[in-house]
Amino acid sequence: MPLYEHVYLARQDLSAQQVEELTTQYKGVIEQLGGKVGKTEYWGVKTLTYRMRKNRKAHFTLMNVDAPPAAMGEVDRQQRINEDVLRNLTIRVEEHETEPSAMMRKADRDRDRDDRRGGFGDRDRGGFGDRERSFGDRDRGDRDRGDRGDRRPRGDRPPREERNEPANTTDAGGEE
Repeated sequence: MPLYEHVYLARQDLSAQQVEELTTQYKGVIEQLGGKVGKTEYWGVKTLTYRMRKNRKAHFTLMNVDAPPAAMGEVDRQQRINEDVLRNLTIRVEEHETEPSAMMRKADRDRDRDDRRGGFGDRDRGGFGDRERSFGDRDRGDRDRGDRGDRRPRGDRPPREERNEPANTTDAGGEE
């Protein structure tokens, strides 16, 4: 039987448990039609490059499948019907990778790098953990900035009425 790598993207508002249930459902379809699923990898919620069906993020899942083409056709058909699945991709391969996929290796590499640096959980180095923060502490300029003081002096400039300049009036009828 041919070997496939199958990746599908599920909507971001599903829980991880619901995505696992979808994976179990598709495994059942494959096994019912004479195939088998070698391994599944849940890659987590990732940001999409562009919006798909009003979603900016999606749950990514990889399945290594050994099944007849009819089984993969049925899985593809069911995923097109299911509105929780945003997109899917099936690729025929010569052999499955025995080690973790590139996405899982990247996650492990990132986790190791964070462990070496102290990660985001290490707030004892003087981050924001040394004082209490509240919602109003944001420096966005949307709060009262207090008294701005006196205006600067006008200098030599006379008041507007004495400058022989017309006030900012526009005639809607045009020039006469």
